[in-house]
Formats: sequence, structure tokens, C-alpha cells
Amino acid sequence: MSDVVYVRLKQKISVRKGHHIRLGDLAWVCCKEALREKVLTLFIYEVKESDLTYKVIDVYHVIQKLKQLYPEVDIETVGPTQTILAIEKRQPKLYPLYVFFVWTLLFIGAAMAVMNFHFDVSMPAVQDQLHEMIAYDLDRSVLWLQIPYSFGLGIGMILFFNHFLKKKFNEEPSPLEVEMFNYDQNLYEYVTFNENELDRDDH
Repeated sequence: MSDVVYVRLKQKISVRKGHHIRLGDLAWVCCKEALREKVLTLFIYEVKESDLTYKVIDVYHVIQKLKQLYPEVDIETVGPTQTILAIEKRQPKLYPLYVFFVWTLLFIGAAMAVMNFHFDVSMPAVQDQLHEMIAYDLDRSVLWLQIPYSFGLGIGMILFFNHFLKKKFNEEPSPLEVEMFNYDQNLYEYVTFNENELDRDDH
């Protein structure tokens, strides 16, 4: 009876140029222990300088490599059929002036968005009406209502995004994290369809 090797590819791994990719880097492998040590070190691909941002390794290439060295082994694949190699680039240094510029740009953009929203919904008029409904003294400044509203707006945004600096309040993902996850999933589908050499050869 021939040995069986179960292979489950990882969806995505980060690599650097010049990195030698072994099977153990891009897949989980289940088989007999003696065979597993050899299979995990099987060379699959070397990241070239000419490679751009992404490289797709198809399970077909993995099967080819395994069959060349171990023709008597039965191979069973589960899970994803491609692994995306995300090729890391040298990270530029974040200069304080650059960080300050980006922070200022985001701050002004967020402030403009809030102010435009308040203008669209006539927030000052609404707060004046609330002030007349609640306050006994109509000569009293409406700031007593606007100041806690401003604090509540900021606190509400922090709770909505479930982040304050690097701290999370609970394990639930924030709406931003969900959108980023959906974006990553769409990106993976696009890359696996357009960057897979097997698919390009078929056209």
C-alpha cells in the first residue's frame, strides 16, 4: 500500500526577493513522520528579482514536484488550490514631516466631512430646537448642549471602530476591518485569476 500525503496550501505568505520557497513554507502537510521531514524541505520556487508584487503558486506545480521525487506516493489536496506570494519591498523610512503631513491631511478631511454632514442635516437649527425644548432659561448658551455632543461624537467614533490607538475593546471586528477583509478577499481572487501562469497558458 502506497503512502498518502495530504497537502493544504496556505492562501497567502509574505516573502522577500531571493527567498527559496520550500513546501513547508506554503503548505501544511500530513503524512508519515519519516516522509514528512523530506516533503517539508522540498524546493518549490525561488523568488526572482523580476517578480513584481505578487506571484501565484498553483497546487499543480506542487503535485508535479512531489511526483518527480516520490512517484509512488498518493497526493491528496484539500483547501485552496493556489498560494499567493506577497513579495515584500523595502519599507521607506517614515520621516516625521511626512507623518505630520499625512496626519494633518486626514484630520482636515475628517473635520470637513463632519462639518459638511452637520450642514446638510441643519444641525445648528436642530440643536437650537432641542435647547428650547429642554432648557428653562432660553438666554442660556447652547454650548451646554454642543460640548457634550462633541465629546459623544468622538467617543462614538472610537467605539464604532473598536480601536483607540493600538487597543481593541473587544474581539469583534470593526466595520473598517470587515471592509479591509472583503477587499483582501477580492484582491486574492483577482490575483489568482490573472497572475496564475496556468490560466494565462490556456488563453
